[in-house]
Amino acid sequence: MDVTREDVLRCARLACLDLPEAEIEPLRQAMAQMLTHAASLDALDLAEVEPLMPGSGQPLPRREDEPRAGLTQAEALANAPAQDRGHFLVPQVL
Repeated sequence: MDVTREDVLRCARLACLDLPEAEIEPLRQAMAQMLTHAASLDALDLAEVEPLMPGSGQPLPRREDEPRAGLTQAEALANAPAQDRGHFLVPQVL
């Protein structure tokens, strides 16, 4: 599968990575190899292959939903790094 230099740089930008110039070509080749391998798996005929997950198709065990006491406000705020008047203080995002 063809992977361009721009594809590598876009993936690096999306992952917030600052790639040195020397790493771009090796990564391009590795990405192309991985995508070629993944595409080759699509060609396999798996119609007769059973799933490997044990218990596949069986419902998961469930427990009764029973109400119980939660944390008090003081307990919830006990380990907060910063709080003010009964509320968690968090860094401003915008």
